[in-house]
Amino acid sequence: MKAATFTITGKKLEPTILPKEWKEDKNLNLVSQAVHVYEDRLHKGHRKAQTRAEVNRTKKKLFKQKGTGNARHGSRSAPIFVGGGVAHGPRPIKKVLYLSSKMKRKSLLASLALKSKNSESIVVKDLEKIKKTKEAQKFLDAAKITNRRTFVLKEGSVRKVLKNLENTNIKLFSDLNTYDVLFGGTLIFDSAVFEKPKKETKKVTKTTKKEK
Repeated sequence: MKAATFTITGKKLEPTILPKEWKEDKNLNLVSQAVHVYEDRLHKGHRKAQTRAEVNRTKKKLFKQKGTGNARHGSRSAPIFVGGGVAHGPRPIKKVLYLSSKMKRKSLLASLALKSKNSESIVVKDLEKIKKTKEAQKFLDAAKITNRRTFVLKEGSVRKVLKNLENTNIKLFSDLNTYDVLFGGTLIFDSAVFEKPKKETKKVTKTTKKEK
């Protein structure tokens, strides 16, 4: 699986070979489950309606029990009256949904595979060299990206430059989730995301024993 690759000036380069892990099997059920969990956790679950015991109204009996021809009401806070309490209203109870780390990873890889197959992901080389918002807008115009987009960065050093662009999200690759991928529009990856970390070589210094 490959993705189109551009320079920061919009010049097209040879396509980038995407990681083998992104060839995850098409699992729409898992992807939809991950989106459901994400959307559910956006709601805090603090909605609450006042009952007749909590509403701020007088508790005095409206009228005497018998002889008026009216129903036998005890106070104005009953749900039948305007401004009274709510019967069986919502209470602040939140059931939090979870996904295991394995399911999260699988759903993320499946969503990335879907985006790549639909040609909705590109790679930009040396994205960190963009120093002004105008330069970033010129790149988008040259690459003909007019819809919603999400910049996926390895580090947040370019965030200040990109945050003023319209219809643009900025995410670190380590923080990416299924929801961001599916609803983020065109994914614009920094080429540094796909670079393998360099192995650190420890310098071995020879020590010689001092002669007495």
